[in-house]
Amino acid sequence: VQLQAFGGGLVQAGGSLRLSCAASGRTFYSYHMGWFRQAPGKEREFVAGISRSDGNTYYADSVKGRFTVSRDNAKNTVYLQMNSLKPEDTAGYYCAASTYTYYSETYYNRGRYDYWGQGTQVTVSS
Repeated sequence: VQLQAFGGGLVQAGGSLRLSCAASGRTFYSYHMGWFRQAPGKEREFVAGISRSDGNTYYADSVKGRFTVSRDNAKNTVYLQMNSLKPEDTAGYYCAASTYTYYSETYYNRGRYDYWGQGTQVTVSS
């Protein structure tokens, strides 16, 4: 599957952005989907994930209550709604797809994702 993320940009602190990740192919529904981010000089970290079957969602503590992940299998797209943005949310944001069976145990582990899209930059000014 090929993934393409878009929707990043420059926003003031307290503002909102919605990222989208479009997937190619007819089997999007069979993938768990995740969002990660990477700031300069830092490791790529988990942000949010959504399972393929029951739609369970998972969040990093740093974004819980502010970000919402969702998916539309009919459109082969996963979204990340980001509200109340903070300067520390500034990073390149990446979407990824996982086929791992035990996703509820490994959603935060970037090594368990099989496909990655290119990043979209989010910059939050103070």
